[in-house]
Amino acid sequence: FKRSKDEVDGLMELAKQKIARLLEESDLLEKHNVCIRVLGDLNLLSRDVQEAVARTVKLTQKNNKLYLNVCFSYTSRHEITEAIKSLTEGAANGMIYPSDVSDELLERCLYTEDSPPPDLLIRTSGEVRLSDFLLWQSSYSCLCFQNVLWPEFSIWDLFSAVLTYQKNYSAIQEAREHMYTERRKRLHASDRQCVIEQMDDTEKSRINEEEITERVRVYAAEREQRIQSFVDFIRSQRQQFLDFLCPEICI
Repeated sequence: FKRSKDEVDGLMELAKQKIARLLEESDLLEKHNVCIRVLGDLNLLSRDVQEAVARTVKLTQKNNKLYLNVCFSYTSRHEITEAIKSLTEGAANGMIYPSDVSDELLERCLYTEDSPPPDLLIRTSGEVRLSDFLLWQSSYSCLCFQNVLWPEFSIWDLFSAVLTYQKNYSAIQEAREHMYTERRKRLHASDRQCVIEQMDDTEKSRINEEEITERVRVYAAEREQRIQSFVDFIRSQRQQFLDFLCPEICI
């Protein structure tokens, strides 16, 4: 949207054409059980494009075999900022506790919360930068920068990228597992600290480790219930926006 008006108008028209083409293939999408998600700030789009996007997303929403994520009107900084705003509002409204906020919860507030992180991210055009694209999600992905323009991207370029991924697969998986292990440790330490802070000095002096462990288990279950309710609320807000744009399709 920092482009000229003519460029933006051209891109919007192209988007409408591509979305219309997808809608024409609705039977094929249904046959192959393809779910289409459009990730980004839809408020920046024109109303007719918003409605076309909502129609496409809602038509395929129940499909669950293949997923096509389309980043449109998207920047990673905006996505992360919106997630932080949601967390701030959730804590202020009492839906979650400040101690519930973690990198895992922020991740579940992103547009991509229903999708696993990408294994391989390919950047064409010879540029060696991500251009504000999936910055959070690609932290443990294989990044492949190729000096070829997208229209000329061939099957051999894809094979080269896949080979790069295969060479780095073990290191990527090891890094991810380490991240998940450290995340679990931080969550457990946070839950334990919250449990201890709820005790008075007398109770702290009398309670044994087994009782603390049980309280931590209960607290963790309650925390997860709070978080799930909060995430469901965010999902419902996004769904309401789609329903407003396309009320004729009921899911």
